[in-house]
Amino acid sequence: MTTRSTRSPRRRTVVALAVVLAVLAGFIVRLVDIQVVNADEHIADSMEVALGDGRTLYGTRGTIVDETGQTLAGSVLQYDCQLDPLLITQIDADIIAEKSTAEPWSTVSPKIAAITGQAVQEVQKIVGDALATDSGSRYAMLARGLTTEQYRALADLDHPYLVCVQHPARTYPDGAVGGNLVGFMGVDGEPLAGLEESQNDCLTSTNGSMTFEKGRDGVIIPGTEVNTPAVDGGTLQLTINRDLQWYLQQLIGEQVQDTAAQRGTITVVEVKTGKIRAAAEYPSVDPNNVDASEPQNRWSHIFADTFEPGSTFKGLTAASVIDAGGQSPSSTVIASGDETFPNGARVTDSFPHDLYEYTLAGVLIDSSNAGISKFSERISAQTRYDYLKKFGIGTGSAVGLTGESQGYLVDSSEWDNQQLYNTSFGQGLTTTVPELVGAYDAIANGGVKMPLSIVESCTKADGTVVTPTLPEPAQVISAQTSAQMREMLENVALQASYADDVAVPGYRIATKTGTGEKTDGAGGYKAGVYFTTLIGFAPADDPQYIVAVTLDEPTTVTSSSANVPAFQKAMTQVLKTYRVMPATTAPVLLPKFG
Repeated sequence: MTTRSTRSPRRRTVVALAVVLAVLAGFIVRLVDIQVVNADEHIADSMEVALGDGRTLYGTRGTIVDETGQTLAGSVLQYDCQLDPLLITQIDADIIAEKSTAEPWSTVSPKIAAITGQAVQEVQKIVGDALATDSGSRYAMLARGLTTEQYRALADLDHPYLVCVQHPARTYPDGAVGGNLVGFMGVDGEPLAGLEESQNDCLTSTNGSMTFEKGRDGVIIPGTEVNTPAVDGGTLQLTINRDLQWYLQQLIGEQVQDTAAQRGTITVVEVKTGKIRAAAEYPSVDPNNVDASEPQNRWSHIFADTFEPGSTFKGLTAASVIDAGGQSPSSTVIASGDETFPNGARVTDSFPHDLYEYTLAGVLIDSSNAGISKFSERISAQTRYDYLKKFGIGTGSAVGLTGESQGYLVDSSEWDNQQLYNTSFGQGLTTTVPELVGAYDAIANGGVKMPLSIVESCTKADGTVVTPTLPEPAQVISAQTSAQMREMLENVALQASYADDVAVPGYRIATKTGTGEKTDGAGGYKAGVYFTTLIGFAPADDPQYIVAVTLDEPTTVTSSSANVPAFQKAMTQVLKTYRVMPATTAPVLLPKFG
């Protein structure tokens, strides 16, 4: 028989056990909530407290390579190294108390300084200043941007208070080769010029992060790591040939110095594709050491500068009057070296001569301003303007390089009496090297103007290949007109005063020079100062490559003859580089006079 006295303790035990189980169940539910259901949220919250920590996971900026895959711009690992001042003092204290056999800071700091290149006093001051600000400081930056070699030497010291974090930095293995084109980065890692800037969407990387909790001893608490992976930039492949670029930069540098010019450029374009194979200029910039270059030399003048093209535009005028005016290489005009036209405009040639019955081919060979002006009358001013626009004058190029300019061409309705004729031989308007090369591409390429390009592709980090979107090729003149122009420009190379000097043995080439006056900024021209150009293509009977050489204010020789040596060597190198076969047929000589 159970009495009240025996039931009461048992009941109390059951009740107590129930309470304990209820509390325990509550703890379990709460523990599951914290560690399972809302684990991510609580870990994120924990990162905000004093024991939380994190690191940036750096993505690598994409590489810029030439047409063969050779690196023009890449990234290397550098290291930012930091010290733990509090741990340094603790270790020193343990050494004094004979609890540690480690090296004291006084002997380690000279070893660190020898590796980083700092003074011993500077390294010791870094720690001293951090402790003076906060006696419990766990962080002091030792040095940024250390090399892998320096990092390994520091790691070999094997001291727990020295930690290095790696990050990518930009490097240009060939220095100034393509520097004006490739561009450079700022100290803050922002692209500032050239393709580094205009193609930043391809090249830029996205940094990731790693966050975690650390115990009071600085050790990462397992299971608290949260990673957001970095995404590397893409590989930008250019149409440029690095070796050709290097050679042409040396060549134009020599020519600029030989002629005492302000600057010079050499541009090479593949006729059938519009791909730019070289864009060399001098002075140039070394992206590894931008401050060594004058500010005006830190961008591409090939794309940024505009100029009056001079007689190179006679080729465009000749193509227009053949295509729209029914003219041919044997069509003639009567012109002297000094012509006054019915509207009062006066045009003179660079050399005096009596009345000549010039053929159109002869006008180009002798580069007669008066002769081409008379031929220009055989189509309307509006038609000639329309052809200039179709050739791409004043429209820029499809390259889209940062800082690229456009030529200046006013509508023919605004041409005054003098401009009506001057525009036929490249005065009273401006253009750019890409525009001029594009126009001659149409002349050489069966009348089809190919959009210029300098980017072959962008290969993203995930392997996706993106090619640039380019305008459609444009038929500017007929194939027949193109053939006649190729023949005439070949005769310029054969019969002009510089023919012997520009010839490339074994090859048929076509050329045209231009000597443009330079504005004085007040509506006139500078006396005796010129911007000279020589543009041409080869082989003349089946054009493969266009070469354009410019000199800004050559002094020792002020005419476009100054460009001849560089053009001849440049074209020779281009034909060798791309193994273009020598000629197997002979040119047709055209008469200069009717």
